[in-house]
Amino acid sequence: MQLLHTMLRVGNLDRSIEFYTKVMGMNLLRRTERPEQKYSLAFVGYEQGNVSNQAEIELTYNHGVDSYELGTAYGHIALGVKDLYKTCEDIRVAGGTITREPGPVQGGNTLIAFVQDPDGYKIELIQK
Repeated sequence: MQLLHTMLRVGNLDRSIEFYTKVMGMNLLRRTERPEQKYSLAFVGYEQGNVSNQAEIELTYNHGVDSYELGTAYGHIALGVKDLYKTCEDIRVAGGTITREPGPVQGGNTLIAFVQDPDGYKIELIQK
C-alpha cells in the first residue's frame, strides 16, 4: 500500500491553490471541474506532472460552501524542511501566517514550527 493523498475541504479553491503554491512552494499537479456534481478539485504537491511518488493534498471545493468547522479531531499536515528558520521567513515574506515560531518541540530536540492555511488548517514544519 501507498499513502496517496489527504483531502481538505476549502472555502475558495483559487485562494487555497495560491496559498499552497506561492506560500508553501508546492506545484499544482492537476485540477478537475465537476459542475454537474457541484464540486471542484485541485491536487497540489512537491513533484511535477500528473504522477507523483509523494503524497499529495487534494483541495476540494463544494460549490456554494465558503467555510467549514474543522472540528476537534483534525490535527495537522506535516512537512519536512531542510532549514526551518529560513522556511518560516520565506513563508512570512510570501504572506503566510506562522502560528508557532520555530524551535524545539516541548520536551525534545526536534525543531518544529506551525503554519496556518487560509481555511484554518494547521501545517507542521519539521526540520530534517
